This record gives sequence, C-alpha cells and structure tokens, in this order.
Amino acid sequence: MQKKTLIRITTVPISLEKLLSGQLEYMGNHYNLIAVSSEKENLEKLGKKINLPVFFVNLTRQITPIKDLLALVKMYFFFKKTKPFIVHSHTPKAGTIGMLAAKLAGVPNRLHTVAGLPLLEIGGKKRKLLDFVEKLTYSCATKVYPNSLGLKDIIIENKYCKANKLKVIGNGSSNGIDTSFFNPELYSFENNQDLKTKLGIDQNDFVFIFVGRLVKDKGINELIAAFSKLQSQHKNIKLLLVGDYETDLDPLSSETLDEITSNSSIISTGFEYDVRPYFAISNALVFPTYREGFPNVVMQAGAMNLPCIVTNINGCNEIIIEGENGIIIPVKNENAIFEAMNDCILKSDAILRMKKNARKMIVSRYEQHVVWKAIFEEYQSFEKNNH
Repeated sequence: MQKKTLIRITTVPISLEKLLSGQLEYMGNHYNLIAVSSEKENLEKLGKKINLPVFFVNLTRQITPIKDLLALVKMYFFFKKTKPFIVHSHTPKAGTIGMLAAKLAGVPNRLHTVAGLPLLEIGGKKRKLLDFVEKLTYSCATKVYPNSLGLKDIIIENKYCKANKLKVIGNGSSNGIDTSFFNPELYSFENNQDLKTKLGIDQNDFVFIFVGRLVKDKGINELIAAFSKLQSQHKNIKLLLVGDYETDLDPLSSETLDEITSNSSIISTGFEYDVRPYFAISNALVFPTYREGFPNVVMQAGAMNLPCIVTNINGCNEIIIEGENGIIIPVKNENAIFEAMNDCILKSDAILRMKKNARKMIVSRYEQHVVWKAIFEEYQSFEKNNH
C-alpha cells in the first residue's frame, strides 16, 4: 500500500531538529514525510542529516505582512501539488501560515501543536492582534494539540477555540525525552570530579543548576536574589547558570548582572550544546520561569536524577508532583525560591526520596517512544475516520 503524505512545518529548522529530534525519522517510516521550514541552507543540511525531503518557505518570526502573504501562496500551491493527508504545524508563524494554506488547499487533516503562548505576557493593541492570529490559526485547524493540560485550560479560558477541538496527547510534551541519552550512568565519578575542579566546585558543595536563557521571564532576577540571601546562611553552595543572555529582547536588571559577575559562587558557563555533564554534577534544578509550554529542561533534569524546584505553571506542575520528585512554588516570588532552596539543603531525607523518584517518574511518563507512539496512533485514527 502506498504511504500517505505527511507534512510537518516549523518556522525555523532548528525547531525541526531540536524540538522534534528523532520524531521525523520515526514518522518517516510510516508516511511519505516532507519537512517544511525557512532558512534554506540550514533546512537542506537537516534534510541530508535525517535523510528526508524538505521544502523551503520564507517564514519569519516577526509580523511581516508581505512576506507572510508570499509564504501563504507558496505553501498553498505546494499543498495542492503534494495532496497531503496530514499537515501538522508547530510554532506560531508556521501554525498560522500552515493551517490557513492547508485549509484553502482542502487538506483533510490540519493539526497544530501549541507549545506555549508567549502572547500571555503581552498587553495592549499587540495582544489584541496576537489573540486574533491565534484564533485564526485554531479555526483553520481540524485539531489543536496543547502540549500540556494547563495550556489546554488557558486556551479554553481565552476562548481561542471550542474545547472539543483540543486534545493533549499522552501525558503532554511535543516530543518526550530520550532517557537513554539523558542518563546519569553515562557520567563516572571521575568525569564529574574533573568538571567540578575545572569550574571551581568543591567536593562537598551543594550545587543548584539553572538551564535556559538568562532572561527576566525565566525568573533569573528572583533566583539570583534568593541565592545571595541563601549564602548568608550556608557556606558550601554554588549556583550553576547554563545558558545565554538575551540583552535586547528580555534583559536582566543591572543588579542581577552585577551579582552574577561579582559573586564567585555563581558560575555562568554561557550556552552549552550538551547540558548533561552539568546536570551530572548538580544536586537540584531551580527553574523559576514565568511561563512555559512543556519544559524540556525539567524532563531532562529529572531523567538525570535531579529533584526540581519549579513554578506553579502549566507544564512544570504536571511533570513535577509536589514532594514526590520536586517542589512547586508560586511565580515571581523570591522568598519562595529561597525557602525551597533552603529546604533542599536542610531536609536531606526528603531530597533523597525525590532524587530516587526523579528518573523513574520521567521514564514511565515521557520516554520519547511513548510520546511518538501516541502521536502515531492519533494519525492512525484519522485513517479509520476517513474510510
């Protein structure tokens, strides 16, 4: 039997590569899969790497009406020519252009995954425009997949679409996590000691880690203030910051930047392609972010055996179960971060229990193949319905 055509779209190719790592190849075994994105050179490089056909469309991450219209026309003709059974989009711009073009071209199954809503932190006229665009995307889709239960509630609350169009696949997450890759057993005591020595971390230091962009939205201002306060009560503690600054988009306060630079117990590594060695030398993740879709970092840290301190927001409060594999705290609350970090140091029995649970709770719910299989079964259900 001839394979049906499945088209997967993201705004930029790095999303295909990182957010959907391994998933495209898996789906390519069952469908005639074509990956669509922008950045022609990077997209073609990815196509060669994963051995799948690609199609270039000039999508931008900003509001660019003329470019967007040209992208829409190009995608419409591409869908008319390839006659896909399913078009499945991720990321905002790819969703809007992809779903609209697919609807106009008469594609029967138009799917859009929502992995977070950056517009929630925006107000005024821009928010009204973004709300309209979100509603347009969902109205063109036949099915919308929020990647967490909390996100599903937010979409219903904001009346972006009817509840019956929404579905959370499996336990949430767009791609799950490769738990054989994120595995603490890959790192020996010697490996860990070498890295600690290089970073100036003592054998008996309690190491807190944050992985992600060093921006205001991730709660870094509050985290740094809480850590400084914690230092007045505990000597052997370190804070490891793994990630880049975004000075133009969402800068940190000057006080925070000064503290990171001048405090020898705060170690900032910059962006690291492979974050596993840093998880391997840490005792707990602190992730005080204001908003997320379904945070990979929390799954990664859990798979690496770390208890996690997370904010009470969608995604985070689904991966972490209070007292079982981490601690859930209120958003934008410096004191709550301080208290949770203090508990990590003082309540060693509770932390040990969370550490023991951390990996197995990720493996059972978010192992990559579990997530892929759930998405594939969703695709299969359309075949049954279309007969």
